[in-house]
Amino acid sequence: MDIDVFAAAHAREWERLDELVRRRRSLDGEEIDELVDLYQRVSTHLSVVRSSGQDPALVGRLSAKVARARSAVTGAHASAWKDAAGFFTRVFPAILYRLRWWWIGTTAGAVALAGATAWWVAANPDVLHAIGTPETVSQYVEFEFANYYVENPRASFSAQVWTNNAWVAAQAIIFGVFLGLPTLWVMGLNAVNVGLAAGMMTAYGKADVFFGMILPHGLLELTAVFVAGGIGLKLGWTVIAPGDRTRLRALGEEGRAAVAAALGLAVVLFVSGLIEGLVTGNMVAGHIPVPVALGIGVLAEALFLLYVFTVGRKAAQEGETGDIENAPEAVPVA
Repeated sequence: MDIDVFAAAHAREWERLDELVRRRRSLDGEEIDELVDLYQRVSTHLSVVRSSGQDPALVGRLSAKVARARSAVTGAHASAWKDAAGFFTRVFPAILYRLRWWWIGTTAGAVALAGATAWWVAANPDVLHAIGTPETVSQYVEFEFANYYVENPRASFSAQVWTNNAWVAAQAIIFGVFLGLPTLWVMGLNAVNVGLAAGMMTAYGKADVFFGMILPHGLLELTAVFVAGGIGLKLGWTVIAPGDRTRLRALGEEGRAAVAAALGLAVVLFVSGLIEGLVTGNMVAGHIPVPVALGIGVLAEALFLLYVFTVGRKAAQEGETGDIENAPEAVPVA
């Protein structure tokens, strides 16, 4: 390769890169894209020149250009922090507030189903016996229920809980597109499972143990799952009754909001997973008093609801719908 010919062929691109880097604080969206593109291309040019081994001085000059451009591009991506802040102060809470009646209704239905299941199990010995032998149920009540929270290391347990709950929430939302029917199944199955556990514990006089271990993390965790279920049902209803929008447009708008909600709920469930692993686990192990653990759970739930009904309400009243397609695409360069 003739290094002089190569340098002459790309000199204009290198000059243009320098110009954009100098003006990085005043670039418009199109120029930002050009800066990123030129940075990538000149980085390739640097690799070519360096591999040729013909002109160390040119390698030095191009290295300096690429380093300055990298700094400018990195500055452009620093606004991702602003995007994240906007997501959690406007987009995510606005979605939760706008769809509040869907997930409040889902919560009421799930709690009613769980309560009915618990009563059915606790009040009917035949049902309890159908679940398992007296020895099996006794083993669950006396040992396995509590041991679940302490049998694994705290960090890995929190990660496992978070992964499982995030998957359940994602299923509840994604399945909503199928007219909401699979979402109803996921929500119903989750409620019945909670009710079965509550019923077995209550039948053996351990209702206080059940609620003492469930509530610290379960308030926030189950609320997040119910929110996911409500959003999934709204998505299903949108397919059935899109309103004054075309079905495709309505599904697109609600679908994008649902995806955004799933991302936000993953963070909420991460917090509840930490509470389950660190607070509930340490409470079961005897390191944290039950009232303290319950207080942490109630505080987390209260802060979440306050977040939805203050921050979310304000954002929704200002016109935020949660449709991420409406988010600004221009990224200022620092």
